[in-house]
Amino acid sequence: MIPPSRLREVAVKAADAGGEVLRRWFRAGDLQVRMKAENDFVTRADEESEAQIVAEIRRAFPGHEVLGEEGGLDPSVTSPYRWLVDPLDGTTNFVQGLPVFAVSVACQHRGRSVAAAVLDPIGGDRFDAAEGQGASWNQRPMHVSDHPGLAGAFLATGYPFRAHAALEVYLKMFRDVFREARAIRRCGAAALDLSYVASGVYDGFFEIGLSPWDFAAAELLVREAGGRITDLDGGEGFYAAGNVVAGAPGVQMELLQNLGRNVDESILRRTLEIVDSARLPSVE
Repeated sequence: MIPPSRLREVAVKAADAGGEVLRRWFRAGDLQVRMKAENDFVTRADEESEAQIVAEIRRAFPGHEVLGEEGGLDPSVTSPYRWLVDPLDGTTNFVQGLPVFAVSVACQHRGRSVAAAVLDPIGGDRFDAAEGQGASWNQRPMHVSDHPGLAGAFLATGYPFRAHAALEVYLKMFRDVFREARAIRRCGAAALDLSYVASGVYDGFFEIGLSPWDFAAAELLVREAGGRITDLDGGEGFYAAGNVVAGAPGVQMELLQNLGRNVDESILRRTLEIVDSARLPSVE
């Protein structure tokens, strides 16, 4: 097995390569914005960033699988190692000129994240981790907050913009959490939000309908920083459904209990299936 520290080095280098592309394109030139789906965009910056990230990974590990948000997965490559790449998490922010976005790179071994890097190319913050070796924020060890529970917690969330069918369920979730938390922020970049959970800036996070590349890197950051991350049922089914609840242990536990008053994985799945049958937008 490849040492996680070596995989971490490559993840950091790949994220840096993607970040350089994003810095070059941010607020400059013709981004050639296209709509992939309703409220879901892709730009030339996304594509060039992913190309540079994949090139770095391929130079180090030509036989590894790479799953990119824009390029998908090459079916001709088979390996127990798979890299999950989000070349621009927060594309809408990027397009609007809002400097809140990130590059996310994770390496998984047989489905488990073992190395990760998340880079904020404008703010200059880099978060990285290797399984069993802790997590770092700008090369200094980081840890989730010591906040004990949901009351008074500082949280982050994301709206289900690709799953409109779940909006009413989400609003019920938000309402009950809002009544207990000190504040809730929605910045529009899940990988960055979860990285700030891992670093103790946020006490917790919840979102539904994410894609695997949105949180594959940050999942490891949270775990290695002493936090908990689960699906809505408290299990590890987040890669299947994309529903994530994370935070400092006490916060995550109480957040999960609070959300459970309104929703669980089966309720959300049924909600989306009903709308799928009517041919309305659903989780990708």
